[in-house]
Amino acid sequence: MGLRISIVAAALALTAAISATAATAAPSSYSGHARPLSFSAFGAAASIGDTGELPASGGSKSAALLNLNLLGLASVGALEGTTSGSGDQATSAASLVSVSLPIVGLTVDIVKSQTTASCNGTTPSVSGSADLVNIAVLGMPITVPMPNVSLTVPGGFSVILNEQTSSTSGSQGSITVNAIHVTGPGIDLVVGSAESDINCA
Repeated sequence: MGLRISIVAAALALTAAISATAATAAPSSYSGHARPLSFSAFGAAASIGDTGELPASGGSKSAALLNLNLLGLASVGALEGTTSGSGDQATSAASLVSVSLPIVGLTVDIVKSQTTASCNGTTPSVSGSADLVNIAVLGMPITVPMPNVSLTVPGGFSVILNEQTSSTSGSQGSITVNAIHVTGPGIDLVVGSAESDINCA
């Protein structure tokens, strides 16, 4: 009788250990990218302060730059990008200060975007946001209370503020937040882009 109880107890302990290990197992892969400033214009393209792609195994990457003037399209006092993956989360963030986009008459003191993709077991979830402090377009202050605020400015240009795209399907989750996205004749300019992805399988 005592032997049988010991065997049952051992089996229950083993099952509990296996369940705990499964519950705390790391996601099968991470992905992420931060691009504080990127553009395509008149046949040229660049991504400035780009962290590069986060390895599938996770870790962290970052990049930073001071006092940038980009071909008269944008000037920035400072910018930084970070991306990381560990445990059950992948996170990315982009931040910039003293941003001016003369081509659309836009100025903003502080730009921050952040994204998170996480796992609850094998179920993914994503979230993200953009903060734009003291933003004005053509001298008019703008409030950005919700994602995907779209503005049209002279010259055939479109400005999207707090642009968000996300998806969850099966064990995979992905989200990208672009704090400012300007498109127009021959120009595609993104300020404060943060992307996070995770596979919870």
